[in-house]
Amino acid sequence: MALPHHPNNNKNHNIHNNNNNNASPFPLPLYLTNGIFLTLCFSVSYFLLLRCPHKLQSSFPFHAVTLTQLFSLILLISSFIYLLNFFAIGFVQSFIATSRPYHDTLQHDVVPKPKLMDNNNNNNSFTCENDVVLDNNKPNGFIISEEDEEIINSVVNGTVSSYSLEEMVGDCRRAAAIRREAVERKTGRSVLGLPFIGFDYESILGQCCEMAIGYVQIPVGIAGPLLLNGGEYMVPMATTEGCLVASTNRGCKAVFSSGGATAVLLKDGMTRAPVVRFGTVARAATVKFFLEDRVNFETLSIVFNKSSRFARLQSIQCSIAGRNLYIRFTCSTGDAMGMNMVSKGVQNVLDFLHIEFPDMDVIGISGNFCSDKKPSAVNWIEGRGKSVVCESVITEEVVRKVLKTTVPALVELNMLKNLAGSAIAGSLGGFNAHAANIVSAIFIATGQDPAQNVESSHCITMMEAVNGGKDLHISVTMPAIEVGTVGGGTQLASQAACLNLLGVKGASKESPGSNARLLATIVAGSVLAGELSLMSAISAGQLVKSHMKYNRSNQDITAMIS
Repeated sequence: MALPHHPNNNKNHNIHNNNNNNASPFPLPLYLTNGIFLTLCFSVSYFLLLRCPHKLQSSFPFHAVTLTQLFSLILLISSFIYLLNFFAIGFVQSFIATSRPYHDTLQHDVVPKPKLMDNNNNNNSFTCENDVVLDNNKPNGFIISEEDEEIINSVVNGTVSSYSLEEMVGDCRRAAAIRREAVERKTGRSVLGLPFIGFDYESILGQCCEMAIGYVQIPVGIAGPLLLNGGEYMVPMATTEGCLVASTNRGCKAVFSSGGATAVLLKDGMTRAPVVRFGTVARAATVKFFLEDRVNFETLSIVFNKSSRFARLQSIQCSIAGRNLYIRFTCSTGDAMGMNMVSKGVQNVLDFLHIEFPDMDVIGISGNFCSDKKPSAVNWIEGRGKSVVCESVITEEVVRKVLKTTVPALVELNMLKNLAGSAIAGSLGGFNAHAANIVSAIFIATGQDPAQNVESSHCITMMEAVNGGKDLHISVTMPAIEVGTVGGGTQLASQAACLNLLGVKGASKESPGSNARLLATIVAGSVLAGELSLMSAISAGQLVKSHMKYNRSNQDITAMIS
């Protein structure tokens, strides 16, 4: 399938050559054709100029020309028209293109010039000179060849599996386009508005997303600068919730104006907890004692650490339920979030244990004692990923002028809402106003696993009056921030750019793991800013008013898309 070129490729001037010169109307290569016409133009011009002095000397009228001169004039005009068309128009178009907005050029990708033709009784279909079909209904200018048409029909009728298209056609972008068309035909519903062009489908193969048909656009805003541990950070937040970035930005301003915030990393260790079964409770208890015995820990560490040069086993915690033993491994994982790394280490230990205890039956490498992507007391108490506490003292003047409220009002609201209210609700790790908002926005922007927002948003927000009751001390304690700066979505171009903005892109060569730890503290500092601003808005009675102003759109989105 031939797909339109992206304007960023800066190769529009080579399009004809890249198509094996098939697009050229001349039998000769394009560079020879240009050379012939250029030579012809100068040669004929020189010949005609030589005739002018002769006519002046002989008083021969200029409008009277011989057959040779007439033929020369025709050649001059034709060569001039060709050269004007090739060079001048191209120059004007390039000049106009540079003055157009970037988003406009994205919508005018180069495609073969179509000729109108009624194809399958569809007045919106066209056929091009290179025997492909261009459906004008498609928002991104899909070009479907006859070969691709056969594959699409095979996917629709089930003879070809959609998940195998990448391997079958050998081109991820082409496979996504075929799958997209097949989905529309099979469901009878359009995905108009779902972007396709402008994304590197090769980058997600085997690591981020399967059976792709496009990508979703989420706007990214910037909150900051966040003054944290003496450094300033502009925090990228990907969200569709109005007021969120603005509110977090106001919190950052309040923190900055009061001298900044301080964050401390308390713990750093990813967990995985397989569940194994034994014949009796006594046998399960024997293995529990074996695993928790410090004498055996060094041997188990050697076995575990073989999985990676960054993986280092930190602890093993066991819990029994009848004949079932749940074994919670905790290890450091460098700058990676580390789920795959710790899982490989756990598998090594299980293989080793099976030799020592052949009656051990491995039920699953994850027994939910980890606990991943679920709210749990074990993460709230023991921590998972990065455990961070962050604090700041906001002066009375900043509380009054920036946050538009008072210290006593904030302290009372925090006690009744975040502490007492959450307790009444039976909340688990949710003793905060909206930590999940900030965590999710940063996670999406920086390529983290959005589902791990569940435990990463575990947070308790504390507020109290200090310095004689004039100033506000605010802190957030977050025991399970699960982030990484390598692997997964962090390798995608947009997400990598956001990580680079924070200065934590990729792995740290000087101090492995320091980039991921810094990212965790930035998340905690941003949560503190978001908590401060939202609580102030609620305290001052501004929440509903601000959301009605900034979280409501008067634009007709349907009309914009169509």
